[in-house]
Amino acid sequence: MKNARISSAPREGGATGHDEDSGARGAIAAIFGEGGIEINGARPWDVQVHDDAFYDIVLGGGSLALGESYMDKLWDCERLDEFFARLIPVHISKGKALQKGMLWPIFKAKLVNLQSKTRAHQVAETHYDLGNDFYAHMLGPRMQYTCAYWKDADNLVEAQEAKLELICRKLELKPSDKVLELGCGWGGFAKYAAERYGCEVTGCNISKEQVEYARESCAGLPVTILRKDYRDAEGRYDKVAAIGLCEHVGSSNYREFMGLIHRRLKDGGLALVHTIGRNTSARAGELDPWIQKYVFPNGQLPSLKQLADAAEGLFVIEDVHNFGASYDKTLMAWHANFVKHWPRFEAAYGERFFRMWSYYLLSCAGAFRARSIQLWQLVLSKEGAPGGYDSIR
Repeated sequence: MKNARISSAPREGGATGHDEDSGARGAIAAIFGEGGIEINGARPWDVQVHDDAFYDIVLGGGSLALGESYMDKLWDCERLDEFFARLIPVHISKGKALQKGMLWPIFKAKLVNLQSKTRAHQVAETHYDLGNDFYAHMLGPRMQYTCAYWKDADNLVEAQEAKLELICRKLELKPSDKVLELGCGWGGFAKYAAERYGCEVTGCNISKEQVEYARESCAGLPVTILRKDYRDAEGRYDKVAAIGLCEHVGSSNYREFMGLIHRRLKDGGLALVHTIGRNTSARAGELDPWIQKYVFPNGQLPSLKQLADAAEGLFVIEDVHNFGASYDKTLMAWHANFVKHWPRFEAAYGERFFRMWSYYLLSCAGAFRARSIQLWQLVLSKEGAPGGYDSIR
């Protein structure tokens, strides 16, 4: 996570060296202003600029530079989540005014499968292998790094258990079921399904840290955790779940992904896909450059159209459930835990990581609040559930 600073020191004169309405500062102020954001204003979502270099850097470098300049302390904002909830709608309506730096990733994605097996390890090593102790203090006892379900919950622990229960009910789990989980994280769903429903669960994951944790957590239960790519899953199962995996599959592989689920699912079984998604279909390689570089290398969010196209001829889509607003609350709860426990990790990770991680969690919360991204759960069957499928909420 170590990266060269964009600016080694503030310029003389601080944030007052530019004329208010001229040049780069004027352009940035105009973009922010359309979202009701002021430079050096007094409201929690206003930006406090500490270095005049900020304006030229961000105007020239777009969203990647916006994030890196925050990491380098060129600017601050009391409520980053509110800043992004206001900026993102402007960003979208202006044709991605701050989304510079996208052409090379898109071009590269046309030449290379960014989510191939050989590249899959990159996100595991960059993101998921940061340390189990770090994630345990942020995520809570169930180690759930996907959206919680807050419908009837008062806190993160209750909301994550409600999410696990929701998935089990949607899959109509019963004790005789053999369940395959593609991309099983720290084994939280596998453990829950085995303990509460008596299922036999097989999970596939490529993260060394997560696999070790999951195996220890699920010891003594009918759970097998395999360190392998989801594409190498074998066997036939009564139920298949992919919870938070589809964001790493990529548009070049959506059809293969659905085909794999189809091959692994027994006739008459059900599958569930839980994924963050976009309102519009993205080209391969089209993810925010800052997120790509610092958080989720080679990630891509699907649209409903892309998922439906990939499932066509293979599955009946029995149910689509959008509870993206719950991800806002989930991310804010994770951020509160992260800040609360930061003194435990400060010496090992450092201030730049703290700013990077806060920017990640709060910018994503703002994106869900702005409803520019969603959280979907899709329930799939091969030939249609006999008599129909009753949606679970």
